Amino acid sequence: MSLITSGNTAQSKEWLPPSVALERFTPPGDLLWSDVAPLMERKRYGYRVASLNLLIRAETGSEVIRPQAVAPLPGAPAFLLGLINLRGNLVPIFDLGLVLSGRRSEVTPSKLFLILDKAENAVGMLIDSYPQPLTELRTITQMPQLPATLEAYVPAAFVKDDKVWLDFNHESFFEKLSRSTDT
Repeated sequence: MSLITSGNTAQSKEWLPPSVALERFTPPGDLLWSDVAPLMERKRYGYRVASLNLLIRAETGSEVIRPQAVAPLPGAPAFLLGLINLRGNLVPIFDLGLVLSGRRSEVTPSKLFLILDKAENAVGMLIDSYPQPLTELRTITQMPQLPATLEAYVPAAFVKDDKVWLDFNHESFFEKLSRSTDT
């Protein structure tokens, strides 16, 4: 097939622009669509802490529970509220709001504990409301300004309905935070 030249107007009218050509694609009749896995939207859950919208990683187990008695640890940093007993596992509960905004959160009956992971890897934090399901998140290329304590733990950011959602690497964040003594 020959290339289209600017002098050959008859042939250039036969060619469709790529965007139009793609819309007119008809798959061959012998193509078996059932062998192709359907496109699934990946649902993520997001929650709000200290005016930031954070995402629970897709592979992370999570649960939300009503606040229960927290056993404080003497000499622990202020951001560690203490430990709870969750089905026989001791789970540290952090005040992420204090770490990120410098404001202490109060444990009240209207608050919730978000528990991420399970068994010895479980970690909890105080949140204001249930996480919400999110789909159709669009990746943003330029990261928003983040608190310095969070920058290294947010590899990506997304937008949905004019809200920025941060892909939060809680494992690394809480590991670093547990080794820290600063508030």
